[in-house]
Amino acid sequence: MSTFLMSGFRRRRLAAGLALIGAALTAGAVAAEPAEAPGEPLAAVRAAAVGLIRSQLRGVTYEVHVDAQLDPRLHLARCPDPLATSLPSGAELGAHVAVRVSCPAPGFPWAVYVPVNIESDIRVLVLKQSALRGARLNAAQVTEETRRVAGLAIGYVSDVATLERHTLARPLPAGTALTADAMLADLIVRQGQEVTLIASAPGVSVRATGKALQDGREGARVRVQNLASLKVVEGVVDASGVIEITP
Repeated sequence: MSTFLMSGFRRRRLAAGLALIGAALTAGAVAAEPAEAPGEPLAAVRAAAVGLIRSQLRGVTYEVHVDAQLDPRLHLARCPDPLATSLPSGAELGAHVAVRVSCPAPGFPWAVYVPVNIESDIRVLVLKQSALRGARLNAAQVTEETRRVAGLAIGYVSDVATLERHTLARPLPAGTALTADAMLADLIVRQGQEVTLIASAPGVSVRATGKALQDGREGARVRVQNLASLKVVEGVVDASGVIEITP
């Protein structure tokens, strides 16, 4: 009986010892596995995208807000070289743009397109009261305000002098920030009207008399006929009604 009990005790000690040895071997195997390399910080990827946009804003005199967002679940291998950035061919800095951020190091062929949002704080002319299509505005009908607008300050009216010789192209409610596409320039020349043509080249300028073949507003391209040669050409209407002939 005692021999049986002793044998059972020894078997239990042996099993416990083997379990401890197995656990130690397992722990050693886990510790020996190489640690996973840390990923590229997403904050660095966002900063690279924002930095590229900021580099395109040299000379801008108003405040521009640039914000980039990335899916927090995104995992990229840590790049040993400085990140490379670029804009898609032909891309313009609108309210939203995608910046390509990539790792230029050999063996790290990853690239992501980072969505970037752009907003600007600009001074604009704002309607005090609603106005109808065709209305001619003056300084008393607008006020100057600082507004945060999507994109850059392109196409917004900020100078009261711009209201001259323009009417509204569409009805607008009070509080609207005026944009260039909401303003319609007055007709300066009309079809059949006799006009002055100017053709310029370096060091020389030639004037001629012509006839407008279509109505034209300031800055518009119109077809005109040279009354001396009867040749039909195209030109741009300036504020005085002169047609500047272009090649």
